[in-house]
Amino acid sequence: MGGNAGNLSFGHWTRVDTWAFISFSMGMFLEAYIFGMSTIATGWVAMPASLRSLLLSWSPLWLIIGIIVSGPLSDKIGRKHVFYITMIMYGIAAIGIVFSDTYYLILLFLAILLFGSGGEMNTIMALSQEIMPTEHRSTTMLLELNFIPLGGVVLAAVSFSTASSSIFYQRFMIAITILIVLIVLIASRRYLPESFLWLASIGREDQAINDAIKYYGREEYLRRTMNKKELEDREDLDKTKHLGLKIFSTLTTAFAGTTGFGLIAYVLGPVFYPGLVALILLVSSVAAFGTGFIGFFGERISRRSMLLWGNVGALVFTIITYVTISSWTRYLIIFWFLVIALNAFVQLGYLAEDTLKSEVWATKSRGTLTVIIRFLGIGLYIPTIYLTASYNLNQYILFNIIVWVIGSAGAIAWFLFGKETGKGIPIEMAD
Repeated sequence: MGGNAGNLSFGHWTRVDTWAFISFSMGMFLEAYIFGMSTIATGWVAMPASLRSLLLSWSPLWLIIGIIVSGPLSDKIGRKHVFYITMIMYGIAAIGIVFSDTYYLILLFLAILLFGSGGEMNTIMALSQEIMPTEHRSTTMLLELNFIPLGGVVLAAVSFSTASSSIFYQRFMIAITILIVLIVLIASRRYLPESFLWLASIGREDQAINDAIKYYGREEYLRRTMNKKELEDREDLDKTKHLGLKIFSTLTTAFAGTTGFGLIAYVLGPVFYPGLVALILLVSSVAAFGTGFIGFFGERISRRSMLLWGNVGALVFTIITYVTISSWTRYLIIFWFLVIALNAFVQLGYLAEDTLKSEVWATKSRGTLTVIIRFLGIGLYIPTIYLTASYNLNQYILFNIIVWVIGSAGAIAWFLFGKETGKGIPIEMAD
């Protein structure tokens, strides 16, 4: 990319932004694809209930380990360098999963994949917020996040299409999909710049300016790095206002989004409906993916409203699910309607909270603080898998109501007292 790259812009969207969007979207895709593999892997080898619970908890466990390592690392060495590590891990583990014909090999290579995907998503969330053009920041982030349920859709489709084949062939096809996406990641990340805001936040303003000009040209650089302020102005890089509210709202909604979706899409099938595991994952993911197209209107939609309606809507439909248990356990058509409606609202809230928890922090600590919220939000999902393992169906759905009460509390608090961060607001002002 040379200094004339700015000539490629159309509405301040450049070829570099297109490659970045592809890179980030495919990274999000793999996060969900890999996360759901534990559910599919419950059918790869015979195992008792205790080992099944361990396998189901393996995804959130190793995801948060990857998250907790990558956040501070990306703040230390830069966003782009973390991607080199995660892509190497994808390649090694995808090949390894093909030959994982024992329970312990499955755990080993899934752990590597999950560690990498945890690091990928956290870094994507930080870098996307920091380099995408202001007028497209919300839209691109929401649409990138919508590739997460698409990963679940493709995983379920691969599982369905190989269900009548050998288990080795199913593992092979699942791994091939990862390797194909990895090739796309390698190709697209050749054109990915480092975060200019991160460079400036650690005192490397000259490199930030030179890199911005190199990738976008001087005219577009002025738009990307100033937003009516000097890049060297640290005020917008040291945001500390409303810290307690930020932590409460992002943590409660992150916990509800992860746990509320996970207990239905990933855990409900293996525990209560073993014959419907892939189908429940597929329907849940399709419903979430369809809802995610709301991202095309990302610059017009209030982040606070999305968060509120998503969490409260999920709560309402979980309550409906609870009071109609006697009906949908007899008539599966009602069950599928509830799964679709519930996951539509879950996705609405998820898009809002996942965007919010990566945009309200100071640039120099964005990776670390995003990690803390994601680590706790996903980490709290793990004990719920074991806690609900002995529940009957009524107790299981009642527990989900409690989950969404927690999420709704955080969403209501942010709606009433939080600052609007959507509607085209620059990342420097999303405080």
